[in-house]
Amino acid sequence: MSPPIPAWERRYRAPVTTLPDYSPHAPDRLVYVGTESGIYQVHTWDRGTGSRRQVTNHRVGVVDGLPTVDGEGVVYWQDETGDESGQWFVQPFHGGQARPFLEGAPGGWSEGIAQAPGLVAAGISGRDGFGVYVAVDGAPAKEIARSTESLRIGEQEVDAGFNRAGLSADGSLLCLEHAEHGDLIHPALRVVDPRTGAEVGEQWDDGLALHSACWSPVAGDQRLVIIHEREGEDRPAIWDLTTGERTDLRLDLHGLVEVRDWWPDGGALLLINLYEGRDQAYRYDVSSGALVQIDHPSGVLRYARVRPDGTVWYRHESGKRQPRVLDEHGEQVLRPEGERAPDGRPFVSWQFQNPHGQTVHGFCVTPAGDGPFPVIMLVHGGPTWLDTDRWYPEAQAYVDAGFAVGMVNYRGSIGYGREWRDTLIGNVGGPELEDVNAGLADLVARGIADPERAVIAGWSWGGYTTLMELGMHPELWICGVAGVPVGDYEAGQEEMSPTLLAYDRALLGGSPSDVPELMRRRNPIHFADRVRVPVLFVTGEHDSRCPPAQTWNYVDKLKARNHPHEVYLFPTGHGSNDIDEEVRQQRAILDFLARHVPGVSNP
Repeated sequence: MSPPIPAWERRYRAPVTTLPDYSPHAPDRLVYVGTESGIYQVHTWDRGTGSRRQVTNHRVGVVDGLPTVDGEGVVYWQDETGDESGQWFVQPFHGGQARPFLEGAPGGWSEGIAQAPGLVAAGISGRDGFGVYVAVDGAPAKEIARSTESLRIGEQEVDAGFNRAGLSADGSLLCLEHAEHGDLIHPALRVVDPRTGAEVGEQWDDGLALHSACWSPVAGDQRLVIIHEREGEDRPAIWDLTTGERTDLRLDLHGLVEVRDWWPDGGALLLINLYEGRDQAYRYDVSSGALVQIDHPSGVLRYARVRPDGTVWYRHESGKRQPRVLDEHGEQVLRPEGERAPDGRPFVSWQFQNPHGQTVHGFCVTPAGDGPFPVIMLVHGGPTWLDTDRWYPEAQAYVDAGFAVGMVNYRGSIGYGREWRDTLIGNVGGPELEDVNAGLADLVARGIADPERAVIAGWSWGGYTTLMELGMHPELWICGVAGVPVGDYEAGQEEMSPTLLAYDRALLGGSPSDVPELMRRRNPIHFADRVRVPVLFVTGEHDSRCPPAQTWNYVDKLKARNHPHEVYLFPTGHGSNDIDEEVRQQRAILDFLARHVPGVSNP
């Protein structure tokens, strides 16, 4: 008889889906991404007949799919190696031969796609820069815009299904986000005629970020909701391209406010308010300014849409419970086939003070019982991202092993105002460490964490922070886990995607070669000889965000002095879309921790 599958693995394997999305012209032809097959793949759902179908069966997995504007096809981005470069393909909605979707557009890295009747607009970046391509009435796509800096189809979210932020409902206008006045972190907006590329309007908040959220769904209505940060945090505004007038909406809410959709008549907006890592949905009446709270469970609403009948659908998750697609009445809209995940331990909202007297927020998860526990400070990536009360099987796996888990929304995180986010610009590798270390000290003072059994771990920017911690504060840690890390900031630039190169320029204040003093002080490889404890590296072979070559430079420094370390190399890129591979990685990490942290189990 096979041994029982541990709870942590069952959480990884429980199938999840994105929010099923649709074209406004075919609302019952829905497309979603799910893991029912064990790998993230694109699926269709014909709501009229109830039939569901898996569209893709790609070894790398497919994470970005959407319907064609008429609902007759399914469009998806296919990446052959995991480096995230590829091209758009289309397949008939009910099945058939797949073919390239945009004749005339080059391969590269996706910078967004939008559709309207008779029009497709796509952003593609390559080694020669960023381009926008438009196909009219099925003709080959033509380039209408190009930049050496970041340029993409307007879209507040990435991998968000059918784009409502790029092309207006009638296809007469196209919104682009660009970095000509600033950088990737602080983009401006330009609306153009998609057929000619001629400029129609521009919004630029000098030194601040602007994003496109969604056009009015009413054909001929040229109102575009944009997101600005004039008030210090993300807030919505309505930009009317007919008059050029912009109206910033005044809302008595704390935290970040995003707009996910309009109601079908163009009279109200669906708002999501993110405050201290949890979301609250609202209906905002445009004429009266009335704000009505929508009831839903506590946690995170990653995606939300307003259906043609005015019903709200959303994808809900929390640290304790796996994602579910629900309607505004709390009914499950789409139930994936397979076993549900065991519930996890709840995420507890947590605040403490950093050395500068600033309040830092995050989440803590603990096993049942009393501490002090061995602790993992699990650092989020980005850095312009944040930890929320979300479904996080990795964190729950550590709790199952006996760890407390601390997740700190250090300076550089989003959701706490633009000044908090921009603290790291030109100053990476310092404030994050101060805040993470203050969080560890606070957990120790509360009796939750055992300081003799503290682990530092994270992925991407969290991997960078891990290596910086091990080199700069080696006395704090018993071991470290660096997932797809930045180990040598000055190396690997030629292998990075154009978007990540632009992001680095925005974050560092230039390319690494332009800021030698910053690199001297904040490049992990310069402190590798100070590392005292074992390190596990988990690295993707085709990673175009944190290329493996620069990680090998760091590993070679450890090898040269026979320092204890281990390397787990997986065959794709910045992460894996294959659940079996995710389980193998987590098993390797748990085994490493069980060998190096006294008193923890390997569940």
